[in-house]
Amino acid sequence: MKSKKILSLKSLIILGFLLAVIPLYLAVMYATFGLRETSTLGRTINYQVFEQTKAVRLVLQKTADIERKARLFILLSDPSVRQPYEQQSYENTRASFKQALSELLKLRIDNEISLSVNELSEKENLIYQEIISSESESTLKLPVDEAFQGLRESSSKLSREFESYIDNQFNELRKQSASLEHGLLIKGAILLVMSFIFIALLLIILSRSLKQLDNGIRRLGSGQLEKPIVIAGPSDLRYLGNRLEWLRNYLIDMEISKQQFMGNVFREINDPLANIKDNTELLLEQTQLDQEQNPICQDIAQQLINDVEQIETVSKSLLRYSQAAIRPTMSSKVSVNMKVLLESVINNFEPRIQAKSISMKNLARPVEISGIPDQLQVIIEQLLSNAIKYSPEGGEIRVMLRDSDMQMELEVEDEGPGIDPEDRLHLFEPFFHGKNLLADEIGQGPGLGLAIIKEYITNHQGKIDIIDSRQDQQGVRILVQIPLTQQN
Repeated sequence: MKSKKILSLKSLIILGFLLAVIPLYLAVMYATFGLRETSTLGRTINYQVFEQTKAVRLVLQKTADIERKARLFILLSDPSVRQPYEQQSYENTRASFKQALSELLKLRIDNEISLSVNELSEKENLIYQEIISSESESTLKLPVDEAFQGLRESSSKLSREFESYIDNQFNELRKQSASLEHGLLIKGAILLVMSFIFIALLLIILSRSLKQLDNGIRRLGSGQLEKPIVIAGPSDLRYLGNRLEWLRNYLIDMEISKQQFMGNVFREINDPLANIKDNTELLLEQTQLDQEQNPICQDIAQQLINDVEQIETVSKSLLRYSQAAIRPTMSSKVSVNMKVLLESVINNFEPRIQAKSISMKNLARPVEISGIPDQLQVIIEQLLSNAIKYSPEGGEIRVMLRDSDMQMELEVEDEGPGIDPEDRLHLFEPFFHGKNLLADEIGQGPGLGLAIIKEYITNHQGKIDIIDSRQDQQGVRILVQIPLTQQN
């Protein structure tokens, strides 16, 4: 229960933001650490290679120096020619050479280079031993050129192996950098996918709740009050759903109360009216039997009967209008062949059409819609009744039925006086009487006929409009549009 209270829209947005941002932050941090690690590794290898290169170059230089000193010492092999400091200089050069070798071995070098360094040291020791031992002998045990050739080969071998070692080091650095980059891409992609998944889940939760909220509002707006409104998701959206559910129940209660009120009013009015009508008819019969009665009394009695009938018509129209506002359920709708229904209504109006010598132009195509047959029939009857009523003698009524863009279109056009432009916006309002009125059939009428059919059309999720007449035509042109299939 506490989790439901905590999961509000605000907290859900904050949680979704954190869940979306944290993987992105981790991806950035991982990239930063990866770059730092790569940079540190590169600096370390570069520093090692620099120190090793410097040490190897020093060893190679000292090797050249020791060879030069050794050759000079051999050339001055005669004690009478050799100066005392020559041997000391040779020893110092050897000590510097040994020191360079020792510094190189202290560095991180592979075994191949270490072996080459030891081999170089051994070759130099061999030359030294030969030179020192030759002081008491007439000749060197080893030819001079061969000894120094071995020293130079060991020096070249050390140089080649060090170059190969450097290449291997940089290749290893490139491999490690590529591995880090590949891992960074994979982990970064995983974190980004996680972030997008969190964002998508948040959007799905919110969009589902908002869609449920939108559907609930639409159902309330269209008067479809049968299904309860249930909103899943954050607590504040659920709260809005509960308020909409309360409003739905309130509207149901209001509709029931209105229907009960209208039924009670109809009964309360209808019963006295029936008594008044009966008494008035009785009074009219008595005045007609008594020839001495004033004719004015007969006229008054007849007028009372007409007024009572007019009040009955208004009362029935009010009850019918209140019932028209009740939205039907999908289960009450069936498939209706509108062409067959239209032709049936036209046949029923045939006596009225012939009485005014009206030419009926029927342009109907086969159209089937999901609807309530009784209400659809009333729509057609009301439109045709008004068209016949206001058409001149010998006029023409044009009826068109077709399907267009997944909806049915019913168009009725007459050649009557038309409608004043100022009355178009109010024509379908209850009790409206315009200048060139389209009214009910009996007298002026209560002005509910078009309001009722508008409610019926709304029940079918359609709309009714007054459109401009065709060129060189006068009269009223009404267009009814109803979807072929309605949603609950």
